[in-house]
Amino acid sequence: MPGFDQNAQEKLARELKAEATRLGFDACGIAKAERLDEEARRLEQWLLEGRHGTMDWMARNFDKRVDPRELVEGAQTVVSVLHNYYQPARHAEGENVGKISRYAWGDDYHEVMKEKLYRLFNWLDERVGGLSGRVFVDSAPVLDKAWAQRSGLGWIGKHTNLLNREIGSFFFIGEMIIDVPLPADGPIPDYCGSCTRCIDACPTDAIYRAYAVDANRCISYLTIEHRGDDIPFDIRPDIGNWIFGCDICQDVCPWNKFKRPTTEPRYLPRPGVTDTELRKWIELDLEDFRRRFRKSPVKRTKFEGFLRNVRMAMENGTT
Repeated sequence: MPGFDQNAQEKLARELKAEATRLGFDACGIAKAERLDEEARRLEQWLLEGRHGTMDWMARNFDKRVDPRELVEGAQTVVSVLHNYYQPARHAEGENVGKISRYAWGDDYHEVMKEKLYRLFNWLDERVGGLSGRVFVDSAPVLDKAWAQRSGLGWIGKHTNLLNREIGSFFFIGEMIIDVPLPADGPIPDYCGSCTRCIDACPTDAIYRAYAVDANRCISYLTIEHRGDDIPFDIRPDIGNWIFGCDICQDVCPWNKFKRPTTEPRYLPRPGVTDTELRKWIELDLEDFRRRFRKSPVKRTKFEGFLRNVRMAMENGTT
């Protein structure tokens, strides 16, 4: 990749962000591709303490996870984008309704965002006359929140989600790691202040200290990533009627007063995701599950895991 002078880099960065906006992304930021030394230390300690539960893949490819140059040879820049998924719809009232995390109400964000990111990548490829790099949406060992933070798109809150001052936290993150040199935007300050609403609201005490989450106690992890029926009995009642994911720490965050409806129609709620009662969910067979959640994030928990979650919610006395 030929070099660019500073003026050319700055112009290209402005054009790239404008194109990202045109494609429907809500924000775009740039960081220098380098090793994440501080994040590496925190990740290593988190893994050593066993806070990752059964997510053994978090411990694999450690060097690639903390250094983008291990993923893309000659990488110089990490471009991060945000894509708002918030929809103003609400779960139906009542404890008999199975609650699914808002991010999983519509189509699978992996497919939606990758489509847009590839278009952005191809635009840049044509613009510079040849480009090496890759795009990522939870598809490789990339610390997406860390890169979004370094690129100035927000700060990582006490609940460990990225927070943006203009749209809150109801968004997906994607990246392009590329060999094009672009001026970095730099991080912004942490605006959580003395607020502890997310910590206080977590029913399972998963946020064991500010800016740290124990997956073993996190409702999202337990209802999505965890396999098997060995969810601790002391935690089960606090999971309530969540059957896929959890939005509690985001719902109580003051910064989400700035949330706004998504403009992406594929993120809008599918029929039944906000108001289906547990007694209806438990009747699903495998074919129904595959049909209802085709191209949906919910399929990640698999049929057996989904029914486990529904049974647990019913046992919690919510029916």
